[in-house]
Amino acid sequence: MKTRAITGIIFVAVMVASTMFGAYVYSIFFTLLSTWCLYEFYGIVSSEDRAPNKTIGIILSLLLFTIGSMISMDLVEEKFLWLVIPVISLTYIIGLFQKRSFPFNDIAYTFLGICYVSLPFLLFAKLGFINAAFNHYIPLGFLILLWTNDTGAYLAGRSFGKHKLFERISPKKTWEGFFGGFILAVVVAINLEKYFGSLPLWQWIVVAMIISVVGTLGDLVESMLKRSLQVKDSGNILPGHGGFLDRFDGLLLAAPMVYIFLILIN
Repeated sequence: MKTRAITGIIFVAVMVASTMFGAYVYSIFFTLLSTWCLYEFYGIVSSEDRAPNKTIGIILSLLLFTIGSMISMDLVEEKFLWLVIPVISLTYIIGLFQKRSFPFNDIAYTFLGICYVSLPFLLFAKLGFINAAFNHYIPLGFLILLWTNDTGAYLAGRSFGKHKLFERISPKKTWEGFFGGFILAVVVAINLEKYFGSLPLWQWIVVAMIISVVGTLGDLVESMLKRSLQVKDSGNILPGHGGFLDRFDGLLLAAPMVYIFLILIN
C-alpha cells in the first residue's frame, strides 16, 4: 500500500507538471506517454496468432501526434496530416513479405492500437488548444475530474457497494461506487469553474458527467480487453499500479467525447 501511494503521488505530480510548463513540454510529454501506452497495448495483444507491427504502429502514432501538435500550435498546416497515408499503406505492403498465416490479424491489431490508444491521447492533447491559444487549465481540469471520479468511485464502492455494476467484466465495481464518483466529480467541477475559469460552469459540469459515465465505460472496456487476453496488467512500470495504459483506461473513451462536446458548443 505504501509503494502504491508513493507511486501515485509521484505520478500525479508529474502529470500536473506536464500540463503547466507550456505548450512544447505538454505536447512532447503526451506524445511520449501515448507512445508508451501504445507499446504496452501491442505487448499485451501479441501472440502467435496476433503480431501487430509495433515499429510501424509507433511510427504512425508519433507522426500523427507530432503533426497534430504542430497544427495545434500553428507551426504547420493541416495538409501535412496526409503524410500518414504512405505509412498506412506501408502497413499493408509489409504484410506481403512476412509470410504470416493470418496477416490481416496483424494489420488489424496494428491499426486497433492507433484507434484505441493514440487517437484518444491526441484528442486529449488538443484540449489544451481548444480555444486556439494554449490553456493548461482545461486538460488539467480533465485529469483532476478523471482522478476525482476514480477516487469517489473507490471510496463509495468500498463503503457502500452492494449492487454490482458489470460483474461479468469487473466484479468489484458497484452502482454505489459509480454514483459516488459521479457526484464527487460534479462537485469538483463546480469548484474548477471558480478557480480555473476557462469554461462556463455548465460546461465544466457536463465535462464531469461525460468523464464519469464514459470514463467508467472506458475502464470496463480495458478490463474486457485484459480479461479476454488473460492478463492482469498492461505493464509493471508503475509499482503497485501496473502499466500506464491501466492508469488511462478511462481517458481513452472519455477524452474524444469531451473534445467533441467542446468543439461543437464553442
